[in-house]
Amino acid sequence: MSKRSWIIVALVAILGLAVGAALFWRAGGPASGVVASSGQADVGGPFELVNQDGQPVDESVLEGKWSVVFFGFTYCPDICPSTLQAVAVAEEQLGPRADELQTVFISVDPERDTPEQLKTYLSLDAFPDDVMGLTGTPEQVAQAAKAYHAYYRKNGEGPDYSVDHSTAAYLMDPQGRFNRVLAYGLPPEEMARLIREAMQQG
Repeated sequence: MSKRSWIIVALVAILGLAVGAALFWRAGGPASGVVASSGQADVGGPFELVNQDGQPVDESVLEGKWSVVFFGFTYCPDICPSTLQAVAVAEEQLGPRADELQTVFISVDPERDTPEQLKTYLSLDAFPDDVMGLTGTPEQVAQAAKAYHAYYRKNGEGPDYSVDHSTAAYLMDPQGRFNRVLAYGLPPEEMARLIREAMQQG
């Protein structure tokens, strides 16, 4: 094979890997395929952040309730509000078991998402009543995202920049352990079914 042919083959291979990676992130990141040596998904772990009231919190906030953990940002135009709205409707469909569920929204935009900004944003009627907003320093946010294998990247400059981020939400059990991925775009009734199923299985 000529040198030119080898170059073409190499470029095609690199392009294929890039496309595959892009589709992988678009599907919500690597969480659904990250497995620890124990055979359980290696998602979640220690973090130190602050909530929308400015109080320091860590991973212990996940204990005692089922938690839907979602990484996003308050200036997000579509994915974040639609996901939070879907969780709110799914929560309603759980009936009495809704008291066993909380929503945890972790900002990937610490530059703009102060506790005050989170509190204002998450007070919208369309969002879950019990949603907890978390933010922190860039280093703290990076640590939390790494624990959940959540992707994010600042896109653009100036005050109107956006943030690209993975779209999956994570269902954690009352011990703070990963249970399953809730893919972006799930209808609320399907989300409620999956959460109810997880609750019944314990």
